[in-house]
Amino acid sequence: MDITEITNKATNMAIEYAPKVLMAVITLIVGLWIIKKLMKVLDKSLVKNGMDLSLSKFLSSLISAGLKVMLLLSVAGMFGVNTTSFIAILGGLMVGVGMALNGSLGQIASGVMLMIFKPFKVGDLVDIGGGNVGVVNAISAFNTELGTLDNKKIFVSNSNVTGNTITNISGQGTVGVELTFGIGYNDNIDKARKIILEVGKDCPYILNEPAQGVVVANLGDSSVDLATRPFCKSEHYWDVMFYMQEHVKKAFDAQGVGIPYPTMDLNVVNQN
Repeated sequence: MDITEITNKATNMAIEYAPKVLMAVITLIVGLWIIKKLMKVLDKSLVKNGMDLSLSKFLSSLISAGLKVMLLLSVAGMFGVNTTSFIAILGGLMVGVGMALNGSLGQIASGVMLMIFKPFKVGDLVDIGGGNVGVVNAISAFNTELGTLDNKKIFVSNSNVTGNTITNISGQGTVGVELTFGIGYNDNIDKARKIILEVGKDCPYILNEPAQGVVVANLGDSSVDLATRPFCKSEHYWDVMFYMQEHVKKAFDAQGVGIPYPTMDLNVVNQN
């Protein structure tokens, strides 16, 4: 086979397949763009019709994945691939992959459980497993996305969510903020209680009902611990916590109430 024959065959193949390749690339790019636009319209439509935001995002993630698989099959068909046989082969592969990725299927099952039982929804402030604290941004097929106070994203697999203790901090609409302030044994309890209540009264986020109270929670080794639980709207949880801690400390300093450090008394025995 001489160079001329090779060149002619290469030219003929380029002429034959170049339009198909070009059309396939255009189809793929346009198809992905259409799917993206379609999913935006679907998301808005689901929310507009009153569907729960968590459920709408979950369904959108599944529908988007299905449409992309269909698009890839269409592109493969443009190259002459027998898609019927391909689908059969793909089905067999999916069974094998499903057995190998049993954990991934469990993630989807856990996601479905979250949609059915709804321990939280998008926008809720939650604590998952006693450490993953954040606002729920999305619940997808495989994981739950949390947004933290310092603008980080935490992705918790759905199986870990359903397998752990879930504390929905904002699930009731209002929430009590647990706070403890230690004072010295020589300080006046009633004076400290009055200061804490006055600071709470000045806080713009604390609700009048239920009324805030202050109790002696513990007699520690070096402090008398006063506990209070002001209530606020769920979205103001962190605002109340930070406000109270800062302003109670300032008020204690201004009015001579001490916040003691841990101390230890040592008795030295002279054996001489």
